[in-house]
Amino acid sequence: MKKWIPALIAIVLIIVIAAAGFGAKLIEKYSYSTERADLTEYFGITGSDDVPIILQDEQIAEHARLWDGECYFDLATVHKYFNDRFYEDKKEQLLVYALPDAVVSTSVGTSSLTVGDAAQTRDYVIARYEGDILYIAADFVKEYANFSYELYGEPYHMQVYTEWTERQTALITKDTQVRYQGGVKSEILTDVSEGDSVIILDEMDKWTKVKTRDAYIGYVENKRLGDKTVEAPTPVTDYTEPVYASNTRDHKINLVWHSIGGMSGNDSLTEMMTDVKSVNVVAPTWFALCSDQGDYVSFASADYVAKAHDMGLEVWAVVDNFNGGEVDTYEVLAGTSSRRSLIDRLIADALEYDLDGINIDFENISLDAGEPFIEFIRELSIPCREHGLVLSVDNYVPMGNTNHYDRAEQGIVADYVIIMGYDEHYKGSDEAGSVASIDFVEKGITKTLEQVPADKVINAIPFYTRIWDTTGTAVESQAVGMEIAQQYIADHDITPVWDEETCQNYGEYQSDGTLHQVWLEDAESIRVKLNVMNNYGIAGVAEWQLGFETADVWDVIEEYMDQ
Repeated sequence: MKKWIPALIAIVLIIVIAAAGFGAKLIEKYSYSTERADLTEYFGITGSDDVPIILQDEQIAEHARLWDGECYFDLATVHKYFNDRFYEDKKEQLLVYALPDAVVSTSVGTSSLTVGDAAQTRDYVIARYEGDILYIAADFVKEYANFSYELYGEPYHMQVYTEWTERQTALITKDTQVRYQGGVKSEILTDVSEGDSVIILDEMDKWTKVKTRDAYIGYVENKRLGDKTVEAPTPVTDYTEPVYASNTRDHKINLVWHSIGGMSGNDSLTEMMTDVKSVNVVAPTWFALCSDQGDYVSFASADYVAKAHDMGLEVWAVVDNFNGGEVDTYEVLAGTSSRRSLIDRLIADALEYDLDGINIDFENISLDAGEPFIEFIRELSIPCREHGLVLSVDNYVPMGNTNHYDRAEQGIVADYVIIMGYDEHYKGSDEAGSVASIDFVEKGITKTLEQVPADKVINAIPFYTRIWDTTGTAVESQAVGMEIAQQYIADHDITPVWDEETCQNYGEYQSDGTLHQVWLEDAESIRVKLNVMNNYGIAGVAEWQLGFETADVWDVIEEYMDQ
């Protein structure tokens, strides 16, 4: 028996060692890790002044900056999350904000600003550059947006709220840790104490995703969470969205553009209006930008305005960027000095000539000129509003890359947004087609109405068509008025046929290998367009251009105006 004792002892020792090893593994597996996460890496911090942003309950890609104890957002972040009306003048290093009745302006790097003509100061630098990126103080942004923010340290990060919906919370029942992921081996983000409140984000079987009151987002064991309650945060309502009062009319608008090629063109008004019916606004093409400093050619005439007023017509003078020569619209509008000089001159002329409104027709605006353009409209709207001048803006049918025209903002600050409901096919098109098929017109209206109230939308119709000549792959066209188009049909013995797809009379013929085509604009096609416009209840109609129409078209337009 004695000889077995050593063997038994050995077996027992093996069992004990194995058990100890197994136990150690169990302890290792189920014990809580004390390793702490690298918070710089967790937040993605890149420097001592870098401040990660937790927006609502999620860290966003954008970061703030901390300078001299003040938090700053870059302009792109401000536009994306808070208010997109802040305008950066890169040329003159200004931050500009247009209110309904005044322009707010501050030189970058200073604490001073002007609101209209009134000087003010803040106890911090309002805006500053880092490299070529503009940053705006969060406290200044708060003057124009409703949000709250709290800055936390070790390391710096900030909690931002722009919404204040109800949220579920729970109390911590025992001192514990918030971990990067659910699991006892996950790294520790921060500690929470018994009685601390956390916001519940996502509940799972054993762990719950939470956010601490100092904006750490991680996981806590469910057994450490007490009774849950619903919390209703108090919204921030310090900022009230201003009302941009409108000079809209209480009747349908019927505007006709009058193309003026020079001062002598003004003499044609009386004759041109002989057969016209139901027009209440005439828009002469008087002002054309002619320099990058905002100068413009003017054909304005006080006699013209007096005659128009005697006819019961309002005069909304057109300002364009293509009839005065080669002009860089970005250069004109991007700089505050040239932009304001243009505005001041336009208002001075409007008052001198007793105009009723201004019609902005800036076309082919480049992407980089989009923000300067809409800032120009904002700032021009201020004196127009003050002096009772109607501000209307011409826009392409919203197709392709024209979002930078910002029709939604136009619909807020301007009085009318006019759709140029034509040029579906135009000079330079690689195929022949209608100038304004009914689907094209209706799509222009519906897409504009997605952004602009119906009582501010005017749809413009064409008094012209294009005669197309296609030889092989070569396509040429010329724009002609209705009377010339009808004469073309007669001269070439074309019998037009109604085309249901475009809702136009269509005609064609071939000669010497060339296909000649025409989609007519006439009383019939105009009637269909007006019926669609009436169905959508928009503010009215405009026509390009006076003198291109046949007399019978006015009867159709008069019916629309009387509806």
